[in-house]
Parts: sequence; structure tokens; C-alpha cells
Amino acid sequence: MKNITVIGSGTMGNGIAHTFAQHGFDVSLVDIDPGALDKAVQTITNNLDRQLKKGAIDPQLKTDTLNRIKTFTDLQQGAATADLVIEAATENRDIKLKLFKQLSDICDDDVILASNTSSISITQIAAVTKNPENVIGMHFMNPVPVMKLVEVIRGYATTDVVMQTVMQLAKTLEKDPVEVNDYPGFVANRILMPMINEAIYTLYEGVAGVEEIDTVMKLGMAHPMGPLQLADFIGLDVCLAILKVLYDGFGNQKYAPCPLLVNMVAAKHLGAKSGSGFYTYTPGSKELVVAAKFASKN
Repeated sequence: MKNITVIGSGTMGNGIAHTFAQHGFDVSLVDIDPGALDKAVQTITNNLDRQLKKGAIDPQLKTDTLNRIKTFTDLQQGAATADLVIEAATENRDIKLKLFKQLSDICDDDVILASNTSSISITQIAAVTKNPENVIGMHFMNPVPVMKLVEVIRGYATTDVVMQTVMQLAKTLEKDPVEVNDYPGFVANRILMPMINEAIYTLYEGVAGVEEIDTVMKLGMAHPMGPLQLADFIGLDVCLAILKVLYDGFGNQKYAPCPLLVNMVAAKHLGAKSGSGFYTYTPGSKELVVAAKFASKN
């Protein structure tokens, strides 16, 4: 396995492309937006510069990594020679199903098709393809070059050979893969998202403020960041989408998204990527400021 196609050049897509290229794979990075591809390559360059400054890589590895990444706006061209395709598009079921149906027509029958989805059923995705036994989930964590965990999700039809191949591939990337079965949210988000949702409910009900909630979880539970800051980092729209998958999949009220989260997403306050969520974000600044909406206790 040498040629990797990554679909989607956003935060997860460019991180996955960076990681594979740094470990010697040839990567085709595909996105319908040329500007997004340019931004992705610049992000990868900046992250490599950061690694270089820390002494984690040498200048030659930076050059080699960038040379291994080619960009495409055409899906057929980008996936034509792939041994493995990893989809990292928007967390939207319809978009993913459409992409996998196209990939099934473009790629050879033995190509492994993987999704970086954080919650959507791999079995459902696989069902639209010609070879569902070759479809699997590879859920990387953000930031991909740094985080060690990869959730490897076995769909209903996924073969042992495909599972073993992907598990070994993740180890080649110096990751720690964990095999999980295909149920809504898998493991990571089935546990994480209800915690984030409960933190938002705690704010919504006036139990404590943003900083207080995050401080309790950081100092009391040794979390590296509080749940509200983490929600901002993930993207509030992504959190909402995952909670809807959990709620629809299990039909359990405990997964129902907090009304405050729903309203914030509707108002386009999506967290760090929009500049405002539970905190406000100033480009170039590492200082966290609680958004004015939550600055005073109710």
C-alpha cells in the first residue's frame, strides 16, 4: 500500500494527508475548492515548520513530506491510483453516501474505502458501495499529526483482512489503533459528546459560568481543557451533528442536544473556527476570553 487519497482538505483532511506523507506515503488530497486546497497546503507547511522548530523533524523530511502531497479538485483524477481512500468530508450523512457511491464506481474492487466519520454508521456507508466488505472507519483525533489514537470501526460486512490491514497501517503511522464495532458514536463520541452536552446544560441552567465549568473539569478531573473549550475546538456544529446521530440512533432522551447548543449553531457561533462560541477567539492570540453572552452569571 503506497498511494493514499484523502477527500476533504479541512482540519482533519489536511492533518491526515500530513501524517501519511510524513511517513513515506504518496498522498492525493482532493477538495472541490481550490482555495481550500491552497489553505490546506499552507497549514501543513506551517505545522511542519513547527515540528522543525521543535527538532521533531529535519529540513529534508519537511521537503520530502510536501513533495509527496499532490492536490486535486477532480475526484476521479485524485482517486484513480489509490490503494486506500480516506474520506474526511463534512460530517453529513448524505454527502458521505454520495461520495462513497462515486468512489465505488471510480476505484478498483480491491481498494479499501475508509471514512474518518466520528459518528455516522460505517455499515450504512458501506451499503451504497459495490464492495461493502472493503469499507471501514478510520476515526483520527485532532490534531492528527500529534494525537495517537485511531478508532478503527468494523462495519457489518468488513472483513478480517481489511480490519487487520488498517490496524497495521495505523501502527505504521506511529498511531495506537483501537478496534470498535459499528454503533452510533462508536466509543469516543458516545462517551465524550454526552459530557459536552451536559456541560452546556449546566451553563444553560445557570449552575455555573463558562470558566467555572471548565475549571472544575480541568482541576478536578485532570482534563487538559474544559468541555466548553473543547466543544469550541471541535466545532459546535460538529458537536450538534454527532448528538443528533446519537439521538436518532438510540432514541434515548439523554442524547438530545441542549437548546443552547442548537441556538448557538443557528446563530453561526460555531467556536474557534467562526471566532466565537463559548469563548471569543482573536487571530494570533492564545488568550481565551469568555464570550460576552456568557460573561456574567444569570
